[in-house]
Amino acid sequence: MDAPPYTIMHHGAVRGVTGSCHELRLGAPEQPDAPAILIDCGVFQGAETSGEGAGSDRLAIEFPIDHVRALVLTHVHLDHVGRLPHLLAAGFDGPVYCSAPSAILLPLVIEDALRVGVTRDRTLIRRMVERLQSQLRPLPCNRWHRVDTGAATGLEIRLRRAGHILGSVYVECRVSAADGRRRRVLFSGDLGAAHTPLLPEPEAPTGCHELVIEATYGDRVHEDRAARVERLEAVIGHALRDRGTVLIPAFSIGRTQELLYEIEEIIHRRHDDEVAHDLPWNELEVVVDSPLAARFTRVYRQLKPFWDEEARERLEEGRDPLAFAQVRTVNGHEDHLRVVRHLQDTRYPAIVIAASGMCAGGRIVNYLKALLDDPATDVLFVGYQAEGTPGRAIQQYGPRGGYVELDGERVAIRAAVHTIGGYSAHADRADLLRFVGAMRRAPDTVRIVHGDPDAKRAFAATLAARLPAARIVVPGSPEDAH
Repeated sequence: MDAPPYTIMHHGAVRGVTGSCHELRLGAPEQPDAPAILIDCGVFQGAETSGEGAGSDRLAIEFPIDHVRALVLTHVHLDHVGRLPHLLAAGFDGPVYCSAPSAILLPLVIEDALRVGVTRDRTLIRRMVERLQSQLRPLPCNRWHRVDTGAATGLEIRLRRAGHILGSVYVECRVSAADGRRRRVLFSGDLGAAHTPLLPEPEAPTGCHELVIEATYGDRVHEDRAARVERLEAVIGHALRDRGTVLIPAFSIGRTQELLYEIEEIIHRRHDDEVAHDLPWNELEVVVDSPLAARFTRVYRQLKPFWDEEARERLEEGRDPLAFAQVRTVNGHEDHLRVVRHLQDTRYPAIVIAASGMCAGGRIVNYLKALLDDPATDVLFVGYQAEGTPGRAIQQYGPRGGYVELDGERVAIRAAVHTIGGYSAHADRADLLRFVGAMRRAPDTVRIVHGDPDAKRAFAATLAARLPAARIVVPGSPEDAH
């Protein structure tokens, strides 16, 4: 087979599940200055780095960008967009393509990331956000769009719904060489699990020559949604029998809204039934302690046309699955500290949803420091915990009666620790195989990224059996030929 008229390079999501950033260069490997586009530009989290060394700056742009003509974003989670301010600061002034919902959500994500991790100077933050907005180019899904690269090799992109979070897409790239060769390359971004609350199912791909696909859960299968909701209800019921607090670390965008949606359904169905002595479900307090999550939830409600049919039917019944009566939102920092002290002093039964999802910062840390050593507390993980994060440590050492370091302080883990894997917004092995199997034209090459080594190896072996004619590549592994 002839060499393709492009080169793919990976600047993240090779050593783990964060820092997603991939380059599609319209030229051969020996043409480093050929025009290119980037797909995502995310931060590294936990113990993961760019690969330039353990001490490397996980925010710095460590690769040349003078030849990069455009950035395409699959969705607005920080591990896919968090290095964007640094990309702009490094001089990137090209268009930033994304879906219409992502264009609305992205400035909120970047503003918060700058305020928390870079500066509290409102003027600097406003200028960066305004610059970003000036470069944003929202695109409708399912339509081809020509990218102006100034190269003889033509490039078109098409965004298609991925079902991961609101506005998430995968990216199809159609490359047309001057000699008439045409190739299609697909970047999966993060694909959603089947039956994700609020979101339509991922759209089936038509096919491609080369596929870059995530494998976060490439080695396992999630619980189905019915079993997941049953487990959520059971964990909450079990946790509240001793009238303690249920702490749920959750990402502000996507996971928080899905949890609210499912909890509203449980409360609606159980209503007057007691979840604990003298505590009916309809009086259970659900605390959302994250100003960012509250802002995202408001935007999610504004974007109801993008919800799935089931969610819109609930609205028609007069229910609001994201703003029901039992939800209490905490905004100011002093209010947050008062809620933490109140729960610590009174052991008042409540569900607390707070960021960050991996316990690596945010308001969940104060709740954990105050309540993690109380046996009446339950911690419920509903998402992936990256290696090196406090969330992974609690998940790993909590059942052994161990401890975790939080803000430099050693905190004993006496709380019960639960994990419901089915709440991951990521596709599992079956979903990933279904995505690949739906292609009318199977890929000649598959590149597996965005996963722990074991998950990528397992998924590579499964794909090799399903696609015996395809070349399976795991970038960064000893077997990688590149």
